[in-house]
Amino acid sequence: MDKKRLDPARYRVLLKGRDWYERSGKIDKIIGMTVEATGLVCNIGDICRVFSNPEDAGVLAEVVGFKENKVLLMPYEDMSGIGYGSLVKNTGQTLSVRLGDGMIGRTLDALARPIDDGPAIEATAEYAISGRPSNPMARPRIDTPIQMGVRAIDGLLTIGKGQRMGIFAGSGVGKSTLMGMLARNVKADVNVIALVGERGREVVEFLNRDLGPEGMARSVVVVATSDQPAMMRSRCAQTATTMAEYFKDQGKDVLLMMDSLTRYAMAQRLP
Repeated sequence: MDKKRLDPARYRVLLKGRDWYERSGKIDKIIGMTVEATGLVCNIGDICRVFSNPEDAGVLAEVVGFKENKVLLMPYEDMSGIGYGSLVKNTGQTLSVRLGDGMIGRTLDALARPIDDGPAIEATAEYAISGRPSNPMARPRIDTPIQMGVRAIDGLLTIGKGQRMGIFAGSGVGKSTLMGMLARNVKADVNVIALVGERGREVVEFLNRDLGPEGMARSVVVVATSDQPAMMRSRCAQTATTMAEYFKDQGKDVLLMMDSLTRYAMAQRLP
């Protein structure tokens, strides 16, 4: 027999390096969308599951702070059925999304899950949505124009690859229409579009009327509607940015658009 496999010292090392305890806590207080739990061992950004009963899959929530001996959580999903004393378990992981080329032409939620009744997306990579800021000294200069496909922009307001641009206007004057024009005509390989805090009925209108089949064929749309928790609306923008980074890492030119920055800022003001 293989003596190495029977070496007790080897197994002692393996057993010593493993955490045999499942640390859980219980909900102590819920104020609005903020959940306070006791008994948890966790770090900022950890993803936890809150259970209304032992049989359910649990509601995802993120650790956003600490108050005395309590952990503050913000849910990603509806908290119906959750109450005082509900079980909370820390997954020990931060939020990440599984990505693949099959996302193109699809509509996803802020956790990169399909919401268009299409098949599951085969993931080829997993990215943390927090990301890391690049070294400013390593960033290339913006010196290459990109054709946006709108003559007024290309002729009067030339945009360079890597440049950021804001569209500011009142309601009903054509911002979504302009976004659809850019998505259909821009000389880029992939569009990633984040719809943050849109009303539910406006999502389908944008996809069918403004974006259309031509724009959708090379776009990924990430949606968090106004009736979803603030954490989902906040993470929608980060997930879309992470998807853009995924395609960028493949050497593709990516146009990232978000509607709107105002609603993203409002979602950041977590209640």
